[in-house]
Amino acid sequence: MRHFLPAMLFLLTASGCASITQDFSDALLENPDPETVETGLPTYLLLLDGIIHNDPDDEDKLMAGAELYSVYAGTFAKDRERAKRLTARARQYAETSMCEYRKKLCGLPKLPYDEFRKRLALIDKAHVPFLYGFASTWAGWIQARSDNWEAIAELPRVKAALERVLEVDETYRNGQAHLYLGVIGALLPPALGGKPEEGRAHFERALELSHGRDLLVKVEYARRYARLVYNRELHDRLLKEVLEAPVIAPGLTLSNTLAQRTAQELLKSADSYF
Repeated sequence: MRHFLPAMLFLLTASGCASITQDFSDALLENPDPETVETGLPTYLLLLDGIIHNDPDDEDKLMAGAELYSVYAGTFAKDRERAKRLTARARQYAETSMCEYRKKLCGLPKLPYDEFRKRLALIDKAHVPFLYGFASTWAGWIQARSDNWEAIAELPRVKAALERVLEVDETYRNGQAHLYLGVIGALLPPALGGKPEEGRAHFERALELSHGRDLLVKVEYARRYARLVYNRELHDRLLKEVLEAPVIAPGLTLSNTLAQRTAQELLKSADSYF
């Protein structure tokens, strides 16, 4: 191991680092074995920390670090305090990346809301990967602090950022911004200010744009919307479709494998829920 780490550091800090980082991320998303990813990803995160430390102004490396930390925290961190630490690192990287990419995007979360919306209007298609990474990482940060009302109060800004992604390029990553907005819309029942039907429309559009290949959309549709409105028929249909679908899909294999596991758990608990 002591020989492996320096070799990896040299490889990743060589001139092809951006390409290698992208190749690694792509390979991770294509891996059908979550246990392998869970075991191996922390080593890569530490290596990426070192790379960013030595090149703290590179927006691409910063955003890669943000998204991978966020994915690891949301997928594998079972302890709430650990999830908070990991998502704090992810958010720090994402905010710094946005600032390095364009100075007028510095400090977005701290701006007055009206100014925040004005800065979002500066986003064009070239900025979408950074805005999406920033918004999804921010959403993960809030999820890890779902017991903190101050954190939850930031959701309208995340929603506005994701809506800007859709305005500029709703097809980015097969419409995954719709998935996030679907979850946000279905967080609360209408009596408490939630907008489940708005959430349902986002889930349906996410299914359309991903051609049904993103199984996580159906799982979240069932978990967030169908359970919220007590629609057992929709709930079971969506989850059974997930279990019958192939998991292998470009950029979605890992997510689909995990989605099938969650679908099994949700179906198993359905009788006690409905």
